[in-house]
Amino acid sequence: MLNMNWLFCQYKSYKPGEKANYTIQYGVISSGIGSLEVKSDTLNGRSVWHAKFSARTTGLADAIFKVIDIYEVYIDPATELPVKLIRNIHEGRYRKYNEVLFDHKTRSDSAILTSDLTGQHIAPKGIHDIVSCFYFFRNNILPDGGKLKKGDMIELNISFTDQLYPIRLRFVGMEDVKIKGGKIKCYKFNPVTEVGRLFKTEEDVSFWFSADNNFLPVKIRFNIFVGAFLVELANYDGLVSPLGIKKK
Repeated sequence: MLNMNWLFCQYKSYKPGEKANYTIQYGVISSGIGSLEVKSDTLNGRSVWHAKFSARTTGLADAIFKVIDIYEVYIDPATELPVKLIRNIHEGRYRKYNEVLFDHKTRSDSAILTSDLTGQHIAPKGIHDIVSCFYFFRNNILPDGGKLKKGDMIELNISFTDQLYPIRLRFVGMEDVKIKGGKIKCYKFNPVTEVGRLFKTEEDVSFWFSADNNFLPVKIRFNIFVGAFLVELANYDGLVSPLGIKKK
């Protein structure tokens, strides 16, 4: 296990105004689009960063099983910890809407999460949600990515569907990923997945982050029992620096 010193760094790998759009493919079929963006906002008179992840089906997939999933999180710019999460899920006939407030100050040793659906929960100090952890990871872990060795493990605690999910990310190594306009050198990680209902092995999910000053998520692959989903970067705007593309 890699011993990380969880200090909030001053390095900024992203800024408000950044937006990345993705294509989602199931096998050889284009099945959806997604986006990840962050902007400046206010919440109850407080300056925050408003990050939003959205994904939806398109084409034939949309006609067969319509999906519109939206996760929004308000982040404290000073700590990069979530303040409020909104989860708005539409999957076929299934609907789920929930808001969660994060209190990182009342208790010195832990956080208090208050969910509209399940009430109050005590969580580990420094808890993240599924969206804010991406930005935290980019800004506080990947700037030291050059020190990573193959097999190193990084742990992050997140709250997802009102449950605690410790995420364990195994560093696989460096890989070149093809994107529009050329190739880009990336850090590759495999989150350790639970074998069972969805996954056959512990390495059935992979993430690729650009090995430049942005550490932008470039590609995600999910191998599940019914096939493989591939999420690839389509276009982007508002990055802190030019994406490190190797021209064709």
